[in-house]
Amino acid sequence: MENVALRPVTGLFGRIGHTSETVARHLGQMAVLIWGVGKSLLRGRVALHDVATQLQQIGIGSLPLTAVTAILSGVVTAQQGGYQFTSSIPLYVLGSVVASSVVLELGPVMTSFVVIGRVGARITAELGTMKVSEQIDALQSLGRDPVAVLAAPRIIACTIAMPLLVGLANLIGIIAGVIAARFTVGLGPESFLYGARMFWHSWDLLYSIMKGLVFGFVIPLISVHMGFETRGGAEGVGRATTSAVVFMIITVLVLDAVFPPLFLN
Repeated sequence: MENVALRPVTGLFGRIGHTSETVARHLGQMAVLIWGVGKSLLRGRVALHDVATQLQQIGIGSLPLTAVTAILSGVVTAQQGGYQFTSSIPLYVLGSVVASSVVLELGPVMTSFVVIGRVGARITAELGTMKVSEQIDALQSLGRDPVAVLAAPRIIACTIAMPLLVGLANLIGIIAGVIAARFTVGLGPESFLYGARMFWHSWDLLYSIMKGLVFGFVIPLISVHMGFETRGGAEGVGRATTSAVVFMIITVLVLDAVFPPLFLN
């Protein structure tokens, strides 16, 4: 009877232990990957042509979807802010609400989701397919380092491109908010910008770019790691891609929750 009663408890601790072991293993492997990328970069083994190719695919390729997401973020924020304001609150404060929301939160986070869906999933599927088809093993047999050839260009390019995409998303989101506020609540651009400047801090833009830099490093790191760890043929590629997207989203949200107490206090 005692064993039956304790079975759920032991099962719970077993699952916790298994999950902790899996997380620790992934973190250790990603730390080794970071070390390998750093060594490849310092030794000059990363081809600039590969980095430029990835910059074009990640940065320029993500511009249209990033712009659409930023426009919708600015429009929705302006519409909801105007709806919730009452006559006791000056309408120009809407400019501060939209600018702060877009720059501090929506710009970096929504852009990271765009990059996760468009770039992170592609990297995992691409490298996972190379792994299960033994193309990565072939590289190693030829004396080529997969980290320097495949991982480093993608991580470096995304780390460079992401802050630029975030800055562009911030600008587009605020412009969209100005236009939406004009047609939604009749707030003119001068009043909107007056409210935005009144509560603006120069640190806000740096904070937003810092988010983009961190997200731009973490997203390709997880996707490359999951691609290298793919097993089990085509089905394994699908599982690895799905797991990578879930891990990237959770990691971005956790980091987003950590940023305010670290940098806004």
